[in-house]
Amino acid sequence: MKFGKEYKMQMVPEWVEAYMDYNGLKRILREIRMCQAPRTPRTPLRSLQQRFSMYSPFRGVEVDPRGRQNAGDIEDQVIKVSPIVGECNRTFYRTRLLLPSEELGGQDEVKFFKKLDEELNKVNAFYRDKVDEVVEEAAALKKQMDAYIALRIKVQNPNIKGSDVEVAMEPLRVGTQEAPSSDNTSGGREITSPCDDGSDPLGFLSHVKINNTHQGPISVIRGILGESKEKELSFSKDELKQVEERLKVVFTEFYQKLRLLKNYSFINLSAFAKIMKKYEKTTLRYAARSYMKIVDKSYLGSCDEIMKLIKEVEHSFVKHFFNANRREGMKPLRPTKRREKHRVTFISGFFSGCSIALVIAVILMVRARRIMEKGQGSLYMENMFGLYSLSLYIVLHMLMYAADIYLWKRYQVNYPFIFNFKQGTELGYREVFLLSSGLAVLALACFLANFNMLIGLTVTESMNYAKLIPLLVLLVSLGITFCPFNIIYRSSRYFLIKCLFRCVCAPFYEVTLPDFFLADQITSQIQAIRTIEFYICYYSQRGFLEGQSKCHHNGAYNAFYFVIAIIPYWIRCFQCLRRLVQERDYVHGYNALKYLTAIVAVVMRTVYELKNGTPWLVMALLTSAMAVAYNIYWDIVMDWGLLRRNSKNFFLRDRLLVSHKSVYYFAMVINVLLRAAWLQLVLEFNVKGLRKTAISTTISCLEIIRRGIWNFFRLENEHLNNVGKFRAFRSVPLPFNYHDRHDAGDDEYDDEKDD
Repeated sequence: MKFGKEYKMQMVPEWVEAYMDYNGLKRILREIRMCQAPRTPRTPLRSLQQRFSMYSPFRGVEVDPRGRQNAGDIEDQVIKVSPIVGECNRTFYRTRLLLPSEELGGQDEVKFFKKLDEELNKVNAFYRDKVDEVVEEAAALKKQMDAYIALRIKVQNPNIKGSDVEVAMEPLRVGTQEAPSSDNTSGGREITSPCDDGSDPLGFLSHVKINNTHQGPISVIRGILGESKEKELSFSKDELKQVEERLKVVFTEFYQKLRLLKNYSFINLSAFAKIMKKYEKTTLRYAARSYMKIVDKSYLGSCDEIMKLIKEVEHSFVKHFFNANRREGMKPLRPTKRREKHRVTFISGFFSGCSIALVIAVILMVRARRIMEKGQGSLYMENMFGLYSLSLYIVLHMLMYAADIYLWKRYQVNYPFIFNFKQGTELGYREVFLLSSGLAVLALACFLANFNMLIGLTVTESMNYAKLIPLLVLLVSLGITFCPFNIIYRSSRYFLIKCLFRCVCAPFYEVTLPDFFLADQITSQIQAIRTIEFYICYYSQRGFLEGQSKCHHNGAYNAFYFVIAIIPYWIRCFQCLRRLVQERDYVHGYNALKYLTAIVAVVMRTVYELKNGTPWLVMALLTSAMAVAYNIYWDIVMDWGLLRRNSKNFFLRDRLLVSHKSVYYFAMVINVLLRAAWLQLVLEFNVKGLRKTAISTTISCLEIIRRGIWNFFRLENEHLNNVGKFRAFRSVPLPFNYHDRHDAGDDEYDDEKDD
């Protein structure tokens, strides 16, 4: 694999702008090559020199055919790199070309080194800022470990006194099985070295409180009543266990930051070495050795703080959380990457082939037996179609989600980080496609079984069995979803259930992106939710042949028909109001207003569907048109970030992941058309050969497809916002809050001074 592709693959997606612009420098080298005179033909000696140059060391030190290193005499120097100390004692570099710029290609070489210096200064500045951040986090983590060790001593030895503290601390400082190695470059500095000043290690526990990070209805009520989010230490084993689990997560996330920074340094150093070798190959001038000396001395090449912290974190994590068992302790720090399994591809392909065959079989059997031409058969099939349409909606939504995952991976959208998936547990598009195709086979096979039972249509016992088959599909699907055993992607199923629960309790939980993203998906599945209501009505009545028509004559059914359609929009409205109160951003208020208009439109449309009449038709059209216009604007401008007037891309964003701009224009047009298709449910255009149920099902499927398109561009916009702010890590709340007595005294002194 060429270095350019490998370089791009190893980039942190949110830090793309902070990496050395390797391709930009290559373009300048191509311009230099085009301006050069024709090269001298290869001679045997020159070919020998080029072959020997392939064996030169990594840093660009040249070797002549006799095996001697090029010492870099002053006569052979091409460039001079001058370090300049700027603000905050930060060093910047400026390169001067020692050859006359009037030479052929000289101006382009000046441009090359100017660009190279800019990239080096940019990379150094970014790396220094990130190292400073992790050093500060390491200091905060050290305090957390001080409190944790003291708490563990107190819990394990409730009656311990100050004279016995040092004895209890000794195994925690030295470790039971693994002591710090002699070649540790950290100089003996550990994250876990509590109270090195000789003070009582347990004394500062009186200044430590537990941070209550659990968000829920009770915590919200306590916050409204003005109670603190912190609580006093109870010194219980359960409390110690909770603190330990939270610190493990903190250590794991912090370690991932360090690994990414280490890789950032290495890959950029490699990029500078590669581009300088290309410069030498293009210009036939030796400058790599001189410039790489400066790169090695820069902050990017000389800072060893990251390696020190990595060793400290590994040592402390293994010693304190895994009893010095390094093999077990390194597993959470370096989780194995999920491997692509061939059997997943094979089974999903097998299921998809079976699905196609079953669809063809169902179509042929309907036409051959002419079931839709029979009175009772037509009504029965309409009811069965209403029941099985739930599986259709879910399968279609999962297929769109699988396509989204494929596109996100192709365009390097970091969806696991955005959705806050646990590393290594996120599903790929193959796994999602496997689940959707498996559900499709189950639903179609049961649908085909219903047809076979229609042969004895007049037999009551046969019809009762047929009646239970759709319920079996629903129960199997729910059973797999809520299965407590570690099968069929349990972590992903639990993540879905957790987000769904947080959506239902929207006002009482802090709203995260997975929560409102899932709630948006539910707003596109209103017809599926109504199908669940139809399940309850259908299986609770005796005369199942009358089915749906009898349900609509039930007052309770019609009441819930209203409520169920409103619930998804209420959830999103409550989420927006929660974010409005919490973040004080009025954009969330306007977003809540959007869902209120959708609620009014759904109510008017449902009233017209049940009662008919010209006044209700007019009200349904007006409210639906307003809701559609509001949603179209919000989709394209707010959620997708498009239609920017001052953008360099006409009415798009400045940053686009898809190179073909026509894709964005096409997506906007499709979004408008599919949003407008919502009006069909109000106008009820009669399509020859299609029943009302088929039309509403088609419109619902189009809404699911629109949502799948919306998903890709919505997450692309979120990813680009993270890129603009270089957000590549999730923030993990710390378990302890330390109140320094000196800080408290300073605050009191400041208050008195102000008075």
